[in-house]
Amino acid sequence: MESTDFKSILQIDSEMSQIQDLDLLLERILGEARKVVGADAGSIYTVVTEGEGGGLIVKKLAFKYTQNDTVQKTLPPGHKMIYSVFSVPIDSQSISGYCALTKTLINVPDMYHIPETAPYSFNYSFDRISGYKTVSTLTFPLLTADGKLLGVIQLINKMDSKENIIPFSKDDEFLLTHFAANATVTLQRAYVTRSMILRMIKMSELRDPKETGSHVNRVAGYAVEIYERWARIHRVPDAARESFRDVLRVSSMLHDVGKVAISDIILKKPGRFTPEEFQIMQHHTLYGASLFDDVHSAIDKVAREIALTHHENWDGTGYPGWVDPITSIPLRVDENGKTLGRKGEEIPLAGRIVAIADVYDALCSRRVYKEPWDEEQVLEEIRKLSGTKFEPELVDIFFMVLPNIKQTQSLYPEEQ
Repeated sequence: MESTDFKSILQIDSEMSQIQDLDLLLERILGEARKVVGADAGSIYTVVTEGEGGGLIVKKLAFKYTQNDTVQKTLPPGHKMIYSVFSVPIDSQSISGYCALTKTLINVPDMYHIPETAPYSFNYSFDRISGYKTVSTLTFPLLTADGKLLGVIQLINKMDSKENIIPFSKDDEFLLTHFAANATVTLQRAYVTRSMILRMIKMSELRDPKETGSHVNRVAGYAVEIYERWARIHRVPDAARESFRDVLRVSSMLHDVGKVAISDIILKKPGRFTPEEFQIMQHHTLYGASLFDDVHSAIDKVAREIALTHHENWDGTGYPGWVDPITSIPLRVDENGKTLGRKGEEIPLAGRIVAIADVYDALCSRRVYKEPWDEEQVLEEIRKLSGTKFEPELVDIFFMVLPNIKQTQSLYPEEQ
């Protein structure tokens, strides 16, 4: 084992510690784990609790992300793999479940020749469906210092220098044990950050039933998918793209946090607003922006921009327009003294992106005053609003990444 292996792990630890968002961190952890040992593919699972009849709480492994270099090479540049989202029991039926159950690392040289005495088995149907053959695997738990299980990583098909599949070695096991210990510390911090944000969302949900954790996670996920494709089209450097997508993912979740300052009479009204009520409702953008007025970080800055501008329209007809969020004093007015709306690129990129993400999710979701729209109705409405409510380029990008957006929907289904 070379000392450069440990140096690269230390560098990875430093880089991962800068990531704020839990989902983006999980994706990065999987990618770096694969890179450390030269795995062609892999998946990462997190531990979730699911309630069943009679109030029984069951822990399962939720499939979060998968990566596969062989499959990725067959896709057009900038496109991502589409995969199914599911959960598996923590038991001895699967290798990932057994790893979670026993909290031990499992190294299988050949999945098609697992000893009959092994307590776990391999479901060959996944290979038949995907057309990708799983041979060698290394599955290991993500454990906190006090032994709590956060998740499981399964790496698939270690490749040698000639791209032949070989078994994972004892050195690989040692390296990944060290990697997992440090990754788990970073994960715990991200869980705390996500928990704090969801508590803020829960405050909003107590006031406005539409503001659920699933809704804000979907909007944030859509926003990142749109931004990533925009950034690649505009040739944004990798480091800058990675940094902003992290900031955008966290900040987008707080887009409607200003609703906590709106009266329940308006928020919980089971129907459409009167013009006077709608005018009051528009102030949630100012209230939300004012929460981030004391800017200390990039997240504060972008969260302020999104809260303030995600209801602005590309043609300048949105709200709140050019208004100081602290004093509510208009900053720009027309000849009649009416506040001017922001338009075009006067609206920050993050606000323009979240505008599309928020409207798409609202149209797809059930509300007290409406049923979910049909998918074709929703997509037609997004197309129709191009050039008026939404930036045309971002609408085009939205349709480019629609498969990824649909996958994000499946990751965060509506809460029952």
